Amino acid sequence: MLSKKLLGSKSVGAAPYSGDIAVGHGSSPYISVYPWSSGFGTKYADPATLPASTCNAVAFSPDGADIAVGHNNGSRVSAYPWSTGSGFGTKYADPSTSLAASGDAVAFSPNGADIAIGYASTPYISVFPWSASGFGTKYANPSPTPTVVNGVAFSPDGADIAAATNLSPYISVYPWSSGFGTKYANPSTLPSSSGNGVAFSPDGADIAVAHNNSPYVSVYPWSSGFGTKYTNPSTLPTGNSNGVAFSPDGADIAVVHSTSPYISVYPWSSGFGTKYADPSTLPAGTARGVAFSPDGVDIAVVHSTSPFVSVYPWSSGFGTKYADPSTLPPNTCNGVAFLPA
Repeated sequence: MLSKKLLGSKSVGAAPYSGDIAVGHGSSPYISVYPWSSGFGTKYADPATLPASTCNAVAFSPDGADIAVGHNNGSRVSAYPWSTGSGFGTKYADPSTSLAASGDAVAFSPNGADIAIGYASTPYISVFPWSASGFGTKYANPSPTPTVVNGVAFSPDGADIAAATNLSPYISVYPWSSGFGTKYANPSTLPSSSGNGVAFSPDGADIAVAHNNSPYVSVYPWSSGFGTKYTNPSTLPTGNSNGVAFSPDGADIAVVHSTSPYISVYPWSSGFGTKYADPSTLPAGTARGVAFSPDGVDIAVVHSTSPFVSVYPWSSGFGTKYADPSTLPPNTCNGVAFLPA
């Protein structure tokens, strides 16, 4: 297992991250991408072929060469070549096996060889090989299938795939090796309600689930199976949690939720530390997704009220919110991703 010190840790004197930030939202063009370098640049041109409707999730491939969005209607997933400075290429052909419902979650495997989409109808999750040619032939469904999938994540080593689900057990994890293995046993203490987001720590030693109902976030040791759930944070998130992310160095964990202050961030070291102070300028409404920049110096939150995306400097606490993009997303944002460094 890799040391946390080797996984996205901040280097003294390193140049700030310069890349791109993507947000998915509820009205046309459904996806907005901006250059990012300690602030928003001018929005890239929209893709020539737009996603068909509301974008629920967005992900860049690990090499940054592609971008995928899960959305309502149409093909339910759209993927495009991506080039920093140039933007969207011509949309890839849709997968030959259509999805059964809206694409609510999307993730690439760490080696970029596979892409997973979660949705709300059986079999609830579909995984396809991924290459420069686009979607390959869909892998066989898992057995048993999960329930309605709201979030999906691969472990950092690509050996496992996790799905946050709407119905009990609220989290389902399978071994992954160019196909699903036998589902791991459920954790002994289940999340308390619908799982809305899932994330592995950068070293793969922990797995976090954002969910409805108190305590709103559950984190477990992970080693080819669930360990005993960690103690809840002393200051809980304030409402139903919709997303969760670890910082790249694994030293912090962020949870976004439905009520003020809409985001809660805690130090993380095999357990929750004391919650950091809230940002001085809060996100404007229900927070739907969260992401740290690859170097860990910025944190982005997407939310239900204008300006729909808020980004802050991050250094063991929130800095002053960056200026809003000059071209705002047009309405509620549901997903956010930074281009990998």
